[in-house]
Amino acid sequence: MNGEEGAPGASGLDRLASVNLNLLVPLLALLEERSVTRAAERVGLSQPAMSHALTRMRRLLGDELVVRQGAGVTLTPRALELITPLRDVLQRTAQIVDFPSFDPATDRRVITVAMTNSTAFVVGPRLTRLVTERAPRATLRIRTITVPSEPTFTEGGVDVVLISEGHYSPYPRERLYDDRVVVVASPDTPPEASALDLLTGQPHVIVDTERRVFPYSVLEDEGIPYRVGLRVSDFLLVPFHVARAGGVALLRYRVAATMRALAELRIEEFPFPLPGLGIDMVWNPRLADRQFADWLRELLRDAAAER
Repeated sequence: MNGEEGAPGASGLDRLASVNLNLLVPLLALLEERSVTRAAERVGLSQPAMSHALTRMRRLLGDELVVRQGAGVTLTPRALELITPLRDVLQRTAQIVDFPSFDPATDRRVITVAMTNSTAFVVGPRLTRLVTERAPRATLRIRTITVPSEPTFTEGGVDVVLISEGHYSPYPRERLYDDRVVVVASPDTPPEASALDLLTGQPHVIVDTERRVFPYSVLEDEGIPYRVGLRVSDFLLVPFHVARAGGVALLRYRVAATMRALAELRIEEFPFPLPGLGIDMVWNPRLADRQFADWLRELLRDAAAER
């Protein structure tokens, strides 16, 4: 073979012998988390050790990688270019090394699921019990969110996000369970009163927000009069106040049915057609452990199954 084209090391692979490849995992964690503290927690390093690794990475790549900007940090253009190829290389490396299969009986990972307060109210307790039973050495972390933003799906070590089908996701989603809006009222309301009678004749308990709350927009479009009697800041206080102090409210059925086990509630179907309000699973696109993801998917489905 002529020239240098086929000579050993011509591709630069020989230079890897002088590079500490152990830096690549914390480098990816740092670029994805954009925080020395969170990256250190993710890869199991102390914060000083992570800071030392950052210094070495900067020296190796000849770039600052992350720069402080106000209260946070931002990535350099070079760092942004590195994320996709670095993630691909490490995922391929994990497949080559063929790490031992995920074993829920012995795994000690932190399982992080992000969801709203109301979804946590529905599936949280049973999910906790199932993790305790099936992965006794793991730790479950439930992160509560309101309206998800794009970083919700990738930051904070989240494995999966549970969101309403009406919320946007930049990543693929799959249905966990279907839900619908119902009318809830005190059990003391006249039994002959229809759902529409309750909506027009009882004071409403609603979440205190400036947004036009669905499905009140449907009532307004239908010309249905209603009066707000109480505004509360916490969604889960709504059915509790209705059960104990009277009034009427619009809730997801699964929340109302779960609350009914704690306080008496009357539940009626909403009197007008509405689109679905299913809850979807959106997986962190950085989650490379497919066996763990399949296990967690089954666990979530069991936790969400109606009983």
